[in-house]
Amino acid sequence: MSHPVADYLHELYLISGVSVPETSGYPALSKLLNAVGDSLKPKISTVINPANNGAGIPDGGLYSAKELRKYGPDEEPLLKLKPERGVIEVKPLDKDLAAFEASPQVRGYLEHYGQILLTNYRAFALWSWVGGKAVRGEHLLIAASDKEFWNKIHTLRNDPKHPEHERIWQFLRRALLSTARIATPQDLAAFLASYAREARARVEIAPMGTLEPVKKALSDSLGVRFEGVKGTHFFQSTLIQTLFYGIFSAWVLWHEEEQGRSDRFRWKSAVDHLGLPILRSLFHQVAYPANIRALDLEEVLDWTEDCLARVDRGSFFARYDMGDAVQYFYEPFLAEF
Repeated sequence: MSHPVADYLHELYLISGVSVPETSGYPALSKLLNAVGDSLKPKISTVINPANNGAGIPDGGLYSAKELRKYGPDEEPLLKLKPERGVIEVKPLDKDLAAFEASPQVRGYLEHYGQILLTNYRAFALWSWVGGKAVRGEHLLIAASDKEFWNKIHTLRNDPKHPEHERIWQFLRRALLSTARIATPQDLAAFLASYAREARARVEIAPMGTLEPVKKALSDSLGVRFEGVKGTHFFQSTLIQTLFYGIFSAWVLWHEEEQGRSDRFRWKSAVDHLGLPILRSLFHQVAYPANIRALDLEEVLDWTEDCLARVDRGSFFARYDMGDAVQYFYEPFLAEF
């Protein structure tokens, strides 16, 4: 069974050069987004060209299962509702998204709907309306130009195991979940595991030379050797799990220090909150700034920090004793990762 992202790229490749640049890709895009939405709880459905309910007609709307329980996806009452997860705006493949991000059209959609997923098929950008202003969220670049995109997907569409597929899939999962309230271990595990998959994909495509300092540090700390293909995969998995286990544990301990605190947890100071010397030492080796920059992980960890800032900590920590927080979180995290 092929990966839904591979199907998306293949379908775009088949229509390249023969159709209207913008609208011809709608079926492939909506099919991919619906595949992503079907993997979520509640499910999220993409409806192309929902009705104008006061801010123009966006290219698509993202509706949750609770909205679809009231109305069918083609019924007029549904199409007049504000999509719970925001709207989609599609631009031509040969146009850069940056030229549209500050446009009156996008601003109008943001003010009215609260969130927009902007795409030109080769890039995605998530924007939200917060405190009366547009705030740029996560973004994903598949290719820097339309020419590069067609050259790249010629390879990607035929390689079902390419890490780029998982990166695109996980980005879209987070985009469709982004307005969801984070209050349970399962909710947070789904987000952090998605970031961990993104981090692992970046590590997998990093130049070999950048991995060696981290590999040596981890090998010395654990007293194990990572040799051969299996050893490399084990190292990459151990690296990412250590990184995210350390950040989550530090966040829990940061919260425990002052449960009513209003400041923000910072991943760069996570090592200061870790109690166990062996974990502190291991995390320090993995999260050393030069290593993080070399592996292109700083952006992913910034997204992780933003995610932790969105957690309803009162509801989250009310579900179990503080000492059990890591245990209750880590099992669903591993299941998702």
